Amino acid sequence: MRLDYQRFVDWADDNIVNRPKKVMLVFLLVTLAFAGGLGGVSTESGTQQFAEDVPAADASERIENEFLSVFGEDPGSTQLVQREQNVLSKRSMLSMLRAQEALEDRSDMYVSSTSSAAGTVARTIDPSATTLEEQIIALEGATQGEIRRAVQENADNPGFTGTLSNDFNRGSASASATIGVVTHDLPQGAGGGTAGQSGDSPLTSIQNNAQRIIDTELDTDITVFGSGIIADEFGTVITDSLLIVTPAAVILIVGFLIVAYRDLLDLILGIISLLMAVIWTFGFLGLAGIPFNQIMISVPPLLLAVGIDFGIHAINRYREDRATGLDVDSAMTVATDQLLVAFFIVTGTTVIGFLSNLTSSLPPIRDFGIVAGVGIMFTFFIFGIFLPAAKVWLDRNREGWPIPTFSQQPLGKEGSTLGEVLAVGVFAARKVPVVVLILALVFSAGAAGYATGVDTSFSQEDFLPPEEVSPFLKSLPEPFAPSDYGVVGTLNFLEDKFTTSQGGSVTIYVEGRMENDAALERIYRAGEDPPEEFVDAGNRRAESTSIVTIIQDYADRDPEFAALVERNDQNDNGVPDDNLPTIYRELERSPVGDRASEYLSDDHRSARIVYSVTADASDKEATAAARDVAGEFRSDATATGNTVVFQQVSDLIFESAITSLALALGATVLFLLFIYWVLEGLPSLGFANLVPIVVAVSAVAGTMRVLGISFNAFTATILSLTIGLGIDYSVHIVHRFIDERRENPLFEALKRTVIGTGGALLGSMATTAFGIGVLVLAVLSVLGQFGLLTAISIIYSFLASLLVLPSTLVIWDWFVNDDPDVAMGHPGEEGTGTVESDDPLGPSPETDLEGGSA
Repeated sequence: MRLDYQRFVDWADDNIVNRPKKVMLVFLLVTLAFAGGLGGVSTESGTQQFAEDVPAADASERIENEFLSVFGEDPGSTQLVQREQNVLSKRSMLSMLRAQEALEDRSDMYVSSTSSAAGTVARTIDPSATTLEEQIIALEGATQGEIRRAVQENADNPGFTGTLSNDFNRGSASASATIGVVTHDLPQGAGGGTAGQSGDSPLTSIQNNAQRIIDTELDTDITVFGSGIIADEFGTVITDSLLIVTPAAVILIVGFLIVAYRDLLDLILGIISLLMAVIWTFGFLGLAGIPFNQIMISVPPLLLAVGIDFGIHAINRYREDRATGLDVDSAMTVATDQLLVAFFIVTGTTVIGFLSNLTSSLPPIRDFGIVAGVGIMFTFFIFGIFLPAAKVWLDRNREGWPIPTFSQQPLGKEGSTLGEVLAVGVFAARKVPVVVLILALVFSAGAAGYATGVDTSFSQEDFLPPEEVSPFLKSLPEPFAPSDYGVVGTLNFLEDKFTTSQGGSVTIYVEGRMENDAALERIYRAGEDPPEEFVDAGNRRAESTSIVTIIQDYADRDPEFAALVERNDQNDNGVPDDNLPTIYRELERSPVGDRASEYLSDDHRSARIVYSVTADASDKEATAAARDVAGEFRSDATATGNTVVFQQVSDLIFESAITSLALALGATVLFLLFIYWVLEGLPSLGFANLVPIVVAVSAVAGTMRVLGISFNAFTATILSLTIGLGIDYSVHIVHRFIDERRENPLFEALKRTVIGTGGALLGSMATTAFGIGVLVLAVLSVLGQFGLLTAISIIYSFLASLLVLPSTLVIWDWFVNDDPDVAMGHPGEEGTGTVESDDPLGPSPETDLEGGSA
């Protein structure tokens, strides 16, 4: 069965050749329509977008809604990070209080409350000092001895020590860092702009202004930090990366296109077409309401990659036909007859590769798949219809224009040095095709096996610029030089100064009636015989903080409360298991009531337990341990916390990479089998077409492990992307080979294919590999990894198509054609005749393989 697709191609040819101006006008109007959607493009950045619908993240969000925040500042608050030789000195504490006062005095800061270690010390010295002004006066009038005694008096107060660095020394009353907190009462509906959300939120403006106020009015080392600052830097790094990468890509691409086209008008036409593809795609982004995220920074280079390939093939094939003496109309008709089908196959397989990402559980990766797939379809229409029509119109009119015509010769031709280099795969295919194919498959199996050791990672730092930007990028002139970034440095400082030698923590979120008599006993028993990943506090119990430990700690400090607990403790283990509503009520009225509310919800229907994790436990091990402990609760319990959330997202990234790869491979095989069966009656060509892609994908995966690059939010799409982009090279060779094989003996057809199409493929490979490779200049290191891997995948796909595919096609031809020296007609038809081989490589090898019609 062969589909009579020629009528569709003839319709396109008729419009391209006979109505080029109408075609150009239609495409211009569509471009204007999509340009209207550019203003609607919004941005989204950070880690939060990846955690949507992740169970551990949902539990973490419920914790933030039900308890006081422990994972950082509230979305409506600002941290003041102070670094001094001793932040508990009189001078340093006065600086902190004056910084708080400077912000509180400004109405545009919307300050509702402030807190700091300095304020605690001042109130200890003078309990009546309730305002910042009074606290400043109290500290100014205090002696050093009074200040030391006040610090030592609060040394057992977690609310005080929790704001000090882990080098706090109660004896000398000293610490090298502290954190003050300023809470903002933001205008109704303004929102705080949590970390990870981009855009100029009110909190972002507040925190940027707060830093300017402190720097201007005070002589102190205080850094303003918070979710607004993080969100601002998330967005800034996208802008800075685009500002560096885009001009570099344009310069490289234009340079390569000059070499590929060698004609000014063709160069301008190619660039206009590329620009249209970008406008259409991002206009669609705005009209569809899909937010632009960091992964989509790679979309413009991908569109350029496919667009450049289509453009070079279209111009190159047209020039080949013109070189045979055909006029403009006839040459373009012949070129589009062949290329529109090839472009359609390439577009189909590329879109399949990108849309395979729709299986991902991560919204940004799904959005990337949709936008990239739609963009490739737009590219097909622009370069398959618009560019040929515009080329026809240009060539008909260019003689009357005062613009010189440069070279119109195609890239690569028989007898040229480039042509002979490109034909090296044909030489190997003539000599040892079976050996080449076996070696390729063995290499693929080995590379795939080696690639099973590739790691998976996900962290907030992936979306932030490095702490130190490379000197090369810093040396760039304005406006290309990146901004000064401080978030990662501050995060590293906080992690270093405000965490212990333990490896972090995990949280168990428990839902159920916490007034049930057995509720606290279940929490207590869950800490018995802890997994080795949890810190052992002694007596075979996990080190943890929960409502149980709050009750026990307060009972040790308050005899009256201790007696209440003892009366309601049936098994004398220090955990009340009776009359719990009364226990909770007395606890909430106590001085530790605020702390208790961090571990027990107001309605007593949920609680959280924080377990300390050993320093040598990996995130994966800690997450598994947390899930095991959560499973011990009879009521609903969920393991959560940043460690668990990021590990769960990391697992989903790996799952996404493998699932999309499997789907892309499977769907591509079925598509190629079907399309070659429908178009040529030769479904087996689909398998031959896929061999170099299998080699390229395996090589890319193996290279990831060699280079130490893990699957992350950016590189998760690389394997399906390799299929989507790499199939381009093999499709062009296979489709050209079928056309040549109908008229020529096997090796002559193969050599004409590789030299004719290989030249365009070489130009496309060089242009797109370097065009996408410029992502290594991006400020984000993971984006640089993505660019490097994409460039490598394109190079691998090109080499596999030139070195492995010829041998694959020879073996395929042996099976479908009895005599390799007879030109192959359509299946079921006689060959077009015996052709004397003038192949300079010598006569075709003999074969005893039985052929047959495909």
